[in-house]
Amino acid sequence: MWKRVSGDLASKNMFGLGYGIMCLLLLSARACSQRPGPAQAQVPGFFIFGDSLVDNGNNNNMLTLARANYRPYGLDFPRGTTGRFTNGMTYVDALGQLLGFRDFIPPYARARGRGLLRGANYASGASGIRDETGNNLGQHNSMNQQVANFRDTVSDLRRFFRGDNTSLNLYLSKCIIYCGLGSNDYLNNYFMTDFYSTSTQFTPKAYAASLLRDYARQLTDLYELGARKIIVTAVGQIGCIPYQLARYNGNDTRCNEKINSVVLLFNSGLRGLVQRFNRGALPGAKFVFLDSFESTKDLVTNAASYGFEVVDKGCCGVGRNNGQITCLPLQMPCSDRTKYLFWDAFHPTQVANMILAKNSFSSKTQSFAYPINIQQLASL
Repeated sequence: MWKRVSGDLASKNMFGLGYGIMCLLLLSARACSQRPGPAQAQVPGFFIFGDSLVDNGNNNNMLTLARANYRPYGLDFPRGTTGRFTNGMTYVDALGQLLGFRDFIPPYARARGRGLLRGANYASGASGIRDETGNNLGQHNSMNQQVANFRDTVSDLRRFFRGDNTSLNLYLSKCIIYCGLGSNDYLNNYFMTDFYSTSTQFTPKAYAASLLRDYARQLTDLYELGARKIIVTAVGQIGCIPYQLARYNGNDTRCNEKINSVVLLFNSGLRGLVQRFNRGALPGAKFVFLDSFESTKDLVTNAASYGFEVVDKGCCGVGRNNGQITCLPLQMPCSDRTKYLFWDAFHPTQVANMILAKNSFSSKTQSFAYPINIQQLASL
């Protein structure tokens, strides 16, 4: 379980940014669940778009298999089971703390009133850049729907600025926008050949190009709605997740490099898209590209230094690598989640999410965050 932190240490100097960094360095759910005193967040709002890696409850009331509103999901989260697809905090939960937010950004399904000024999470498990992605699992909000929800949010926010579009646009220009899409467009579309025909319609290169055209339009829509500080994430090493390890060559624990090589086509194009946007295609915008492929690869390569002992199996799941079936209701997970990189067949543990957030927030290498890190983006 988590390391315990004394009351004196947990309460000392944990305000604003210092509080978030202290939590991440200590890797303590108990310390991070305690509320600090009054602090000023580094940005006025945090708006989140994505899939199950960052969904915090938007799918709870949908008719879908992509839900996590049951135990043991949320086992280590201060509020218990909320619909997060991990044992505790997601990546954006940890990032929000580093940005100085005193509380977690609410899911759009429950965000109301003036609370929207602090931000909203539109992410939806199973969603992708393409509308049909994830239909094999049931209902979800695709990226197009998430953008539409943000459009409604901007309309709602206008009344708090009394119709003053200049002030509203100034506020939006200072907010952080996080977009993490693409994984399901491969896992629950291109590589799911029994359900989808995209692999016969597109070569890997053509499919990546198609995704990037759609994504560029969606990101441009966010820009036209007022977004200026935008984070986009690459697709991680999905050929190395427990789900793929369980399917690839039986008991072979090597990654499926065919999948990884196809994903890299998308990642390379997304980095190029960020460069194009930053060079003036979207005037006044600043994009940051997070290379999730490299950062997750780093967690495996340097597992021991991060405290991980198990990097090829889920903490909770069924079958080979705990990856053939995801975590079942009331299933008993591993006893020490801090030693596992993966919580289930697809998603990182809280500890992994916290490390990834810290690394991308203050990264000193463009291998993880390009062309600047998130802390620098927030200060612009």
